[in-house]
This record gives sequence, C-alpha cells and structure tokens, in this order.
Amino acid sequence: MSIPYGPILVVEDVPQILALIEVTLRFKGYPVITASNGQEALEIIARQHPALVITDILMPKLDGFSLVHRLRSNPTTTDIPIIFLSATYVTPEDRAFAISLGVVRFLEKPVDTEEFLLTVAEVLTHGPSTRPQVLDDQQFYRGYRDRLESKLHHKIGQIQRTDRLLETIPEDQKPAFRALLEEAQAQSEEIKRELDELYRLLELYTPDQT
Repeated sequence: MSIPYGPILVVEDVPQILALIEVTLRFKGYPVITASNGQEALEIIARQHPALVITDILMPKLDGFSLVHRLRSNPTTTDIPIIFLSATYVTPEDRAFAISLGVVRFLEKPVDTEEFLLTVAEVLTHGPSTRPQVLDDQQFYRGYRDRLESKLHHKIGQIQRTDRLLETIPEDQKPAFRALLEEAQAQSEEIKRELDELYRLLELYTPDQT
C-alpha cells in the first residue's frame, strides 16, 4: 500500500505504545516515521512532510494540543490531517476542544486495532476535509487552560483515592497501586508545569489594570 504524499508520523512518548502503533501500521504496508514528543515531531515535519499525523495528547516538552495548534497556524502544515489517541483527555469537552483545533478523528486508548486501521484508511482516502477556522493564540490558550485545569482536578482526585486505598488493601496488592499512584503524580506534575506556562502566556493578553 503506497501513500503518495508522504509517510505517517506517529507521536507518542511511551515506547511500548509507540512500537505497537508503528508495527501495526507497517504490517499494513504504511511507511511510518516516529517522534517521542511534539517538539521532536515539529522538527521532523520541517524536514519531511507527512501524509498524516497520529499523536498522543499528554506528552512532555510539547503536548498534542500545542502540536496541533502549531501545525494549524503554519500555512505549510495546516492541511495535514491529524488523529488524536488519548487515554487521559477523553471527556466530551476534551473532544470538542480537539475538534475546534482541527483534529479530524479522536480515538481512545486502548485502541481497537480494526477501528484504528479503518480510521487511518478513511482519513488518508478522503483527503483534506473542511476544518474550523484556526484559533488565535488567546483563544487557544484559554481553551487549553480550561482543559488542563479540569484534568488536574481529576488527577488530584485520583491521587487522593489511590492514597486512601493503599492504606487498606493487602500488602501483595500494593505494588500495582503504587505504580498507578506514581504515574498519576508524574502526570499531575507535568500538567502543573504546563499550566504555569499557560498562566504566564495569558498574562500577556490581560490588560494592565494599574
């Protein structure tokens, strides 16, 4: 199977998931290139124009939301179709924000292989679709802030529940839940860092009241 306009770029920071997606696509004959975060993806796209970008949302350095905003804001990359894969940002509000940015499809992890491959084939076959007008920076930052604040609230609740559970479950069950706790704490810290940067950026759009 050939893709006339370039390879598929897969952007994912978890190596096992990245490898699984890459193998799945290559098995069907698609040429694939990979990146571990949004910043690396931008560097690759500057050198090689992909036919499709498939990306996670929660990633270090530059996450999926910011990656899409950058691509849509650049005339040379604005028409590249983008599919989101996410296990974290899955609420109706998350989906609506993704669509407002110009994401063509949104799939939840763990991904059903048949549904995933069907979606990829449909997007590549149908070509560029009509997309919403590109959000300006202020609109993007405000929408992005709302999504991050909501996700941070959810993660804090998850951490508190896991902490309480660890006090009551048998010792042999604790390692698995400690791993979940550590993952949630790491994601929470990443979201906090992104929020701090967003608050700083939004201050640039806030009129000086003094």
